[in-house]
Amino acid sequence: MVDDATILSSFFASQQPRLRLHLQRTKRHTLYTQLELRVHGNMGQRSSIVLGYQQTFFLPKPAFTEKELGDQTGKVVIITGGYAGIGLELSSMLYGANATLYIAGRSKEKYTQAAKQLSDKYPNATGHLHFLQLDLADLSTIKSSIQEFTKKEQRLDVLVNNAGVMWPPAGSKSAQGYDLQIATNVYGPFLFTLLLHPLLAKTAQASPEGSVRVTWAASVGVELAAPPQALLFQSSSTGDSEIVKEGLDANQTYGQSKAANVMLGVECARRWGSDSIVSVSWNPGNLYSELTRHASWVVRQALKPILYPTVFGAYTELFAGKTSFANFDTRPAAFDF
Repeated sequence: MVDDATILSSFFASQQPRLRLHLQRTKRHTLYTQLELRVHGNMGQRSSIVLGYQQTFFLPKPAFTEKELGDQTGKVVIITGGYAGIGLELSSMLYGANATLYIAGRSKEKYTQAAKQLSDKYPNATGHLHFLQLDLADLSTIKSSIQEFTKKEQRLDVLVNNAGVMWPPAGSKSAQGYDLQIATNVYGPFLFTLLLHPLLAKTAQASPEGSVRVTWAASVGVELAAPPQALLFQSSSTGDSEIVKEGLDANQTYGQSKAANVMLGVECARRWGSDSIVSVSWNPGNLYSELTRHASWVVRQALKPILYPTVFGAYTELFAGKTSFANFDTRPAAFDF
């Protein structure tokens, strides 16, 4: 059984000031759209109207797509939630480029359907598709997922923390009793990434500089939905660590979870930059995806006019995970796209 307090205290005990400093004072490249629209600014100075406009209208064409990807033979990639929505689109791009792809998630059935779709689409692909059983809402199972992966692979080039949940039914909890959004979007990906760090570092030692990466799914919800402090903390039940504050409304909780993803992107870059691991957080944009499956019919209909095909969100993920950054520095701050 995983010791929850030990897991969470490592990163969450004292990170709120650093996150606020990053969001307020660091001039950052932010892909607010799925098409690499770049916006510079300070958190708290953008209005909701401006943010919504910038992420919705007159979007430029993507500068990096599967056409620029090149052959990915020999590259090993894990995509959490890679059998649906944005994750499936990214899986398609990478498998079509001959990558070895591990699609991680809870549903073997969804993986099987996705694998058939990809195999039919790319009958001549020389990469490999694998299912990795992963339940981000149950911390006690994550170590076994890592063990399953490391039995098969000796390297990991890119980890895409893509899976997430938004606005689940009120009162939804994880296996350990945490708020489901916080557990699935933050604690699970954090532990999964932490346990994969040794393999990522090992791969980076024998790989081109900047090619080994961890990417984190953020959102415009960081600015539009999170509390003014971005993240609020409370003592854990054990009393010796802090966890993300619970009990907020579903929208604020989602915003907090995405702010935490930005924080993790920054902190992993700070801690692991010396290992030549690049840590990137990204905002996919307004997209049709399964993320809004828990929203009411009225909300889903209201969102339709401002949503774009999921493939554009995958372009953002692809850009974050594969494009070359000129004069990048892997520490002390992350790229925040």
